[in-house]
Amino acid sequence: MSKKLLIVEDDPGLQSQLRWCFSDFEVFLADDEESALRQIEEQSPQVVTLDLGLPPDAGGVSVGFLILEKIISINSSIKVIVVTGQEDRENALKAVSMGAYDFFNKPVDAKILSLVVDRAYRLYEIEQENQALLSQQQSTPLSGILTSSSKMLGICDTVEKVAPSDLSVLVLGESGTGKELIARAVHDLSHYSEGNFVAINCAAIPENLLESELFGHEKGSFTGASGQKKGKVEVANGGTLFLDEIGDMPMDLQAKMLRFLQERVIERVGGIKEIPIDTRVICATHRPLGEMIKQQLFREDLYFRISDININLPPLRDRGNDILLLSKVFLDRYTKQQDKTIKGFSQSAENTLLDYECRGNIRELDKIIRRAVIMSNNTYIQPEDLLIESSYSGDSTEKEISDSTLTLAMARNIAEKRAIERVMQEVSGNISKAAKLLDVSRPTLYSLIERLGIDL
Repeated sequence: MSKKLLIVEDDPGLQSQLRWCFSDFEVFLADDEESALRQIEEQSPQVVTLDLGLPPDAGGVSVGFLILEKIISINSSIKVIVVTGQEDRENALKAVSMGAYDFFNKPVDAKILSLVVDRAYRLYEIEQENQALLSQQQSTPLSGILTSSSKMLGICDTVEKVAPSDLSVLVLGESGTGKELIARAVHDLSHYSEGNFVAINCAAIPENLLESELFGHEKGSFTGASGQKKGKVEVANGGTLFLDEIGDMPMDLQAKMLRFLQERVIERVGGIKEIPIDTRVICATHRPLGEMIKQQLFREDLYFRISDININLPPLRDRGNDILLLSKVFLDRYTKQQDKTIKGFSQSAENTLLDYECRGNIRELDKIIRRAVIMSNNTYIQPEDLLIESSYSGDSTEKEISDSTLTLAMARNIAEKRAIERVMQEVSGNISKAAKLLDVSRPTLYSLIERLGIDL
């Protein structure tokens, strides 16, 4: 795929200057709405630089905004960088909220603009790769697992190898990382796939009811047992039993589970008949079973029985750009569900997501995007729609953050805010000087100021 850049600028001198700044790109030029839209249709550039002040409204911004809106409607994946006057921050931010990737102030610094354009193109490539992954999901054997992370792709490869075997599988990972999805993938690729996939969360059922839920009971076996009931193990006969949060299983029930795994027979509570069971058992937990074994809170013999293969799921924060990939999947789902026309995320919203630690992992991200779709009135999701910025932004003071809750993301934001505020004070609020001292572009500095809640 060739790298294509469209420069929309009515100043011939600036056109010429910019054209030779991008030797890695195939450069196209336009000086008005008609020629710009024609080049978009004919050349399909990945990146566009757009001067907001174009004829017949060269002194205003109406034509520039109209072109921006039309480009986004034609292809929302195009990265548009708007070029504005030095004191035109309000229109620049409005352009970003409409879907522009970034903005840049005149006079144009060709070297810095080149860096911004290169970054935009790299993001375009990442998004296209993610889109390709999404389109391939219907044919992939690991249904429902979306990733571009090398760690997760390695796990998918392990699942494909292990699933057809008789090895026991223990899935480890923080809450919300998708342990049940992995278990379902193992089931779908195993010779038990024609049977039921039965899941039970050992932490969600009261201890005095868990044995009955697992193994069933006979009529009259305890108060309230008004009839015979099959347990989850029996329902999973011929299929897969998924024991989620097995680390929360009581010790006495662990002994009964071990007997079942060894002998493959069960007895219902209050029953005397042994019932043979042929089912694959997959377990999962977020607890440190090794430490629990040392503390005699988990049986070592049961651990060895359930863990021929351990699959360690990484938290979402360690999966690179997966947070953006999954966010776009959730956005598509909930915009359809809520009958809204939100087209995507603004660049600053994407930066907010990438900076967010997301301790609840995929489950929390799902909730964040659903809430943002419901609350947003914008064409593109903005940072304020996500309602997560305050957890990691400069709005929080050090005295509000204890040592036990300070994360790297929060510490980074505190340090960034301090540095920017100190430099801004030294240069009396001059953005250009501050950006130079901080070694960032002006648009990046504006974005940081907005995200960290710094008052100018």
